[in-house]
Amino acid sequence: MIVVDRPEMIVVGHAVRTSNADETEPGRGRLGALWARAGVPGAFAHVPGRVDENIYAVLTDYESDHHGAYTQIVGVAVRTAAALPEGMVAVRVPRSQALKLEARGPMPGALQEAWQRVWKHTESGGTPPRAFTTDVEIHHPAGVDLYVAVFGSMG
Repeated sequence: MIVVDRPEMIVVGHAVRTSNADETEPGRGRLGALWARAGVPGAFAHVPGRVDENIYAVLTDYESDHHGAYTQIVGVAVRTAAALPEGMVAVRVPRSQALKLEARGPMPGALQEAWQRVWKHTESGGTPPRAFTTDVEIHHPAGVDLYVAVFGSMG
């Protein structure tokens, strides 16, 4: 894991509130349906001002740490969120210092392994510590780039 300066971005998409515990309990998870909706061909074709063809997952509004509830938005990065399609939300992802991990290989296993590395880093008191503010997954043809916000100076 390396620390990088993650730039600010705006993501428009669909949102759910969930927790890791809910996602592991049969019948309580919400992420599967969110990702199924995002995976429909053309799901974001009507979103104006897209910056690329990648799919973005933003994890934000953390209740506490990786044991608490959080909001996940799955969508696309845009230049501006002036016109939101019906049923979608916009989230501004602030610039921050972030741990960067690359998930490559069969999905979702490779991404789950990357998150397990993040949780191990968190639980072991690794430095820099997680900020639990806004984390981003960028899903692209080669895999997923995961940016986990950490405490640190922006200088």
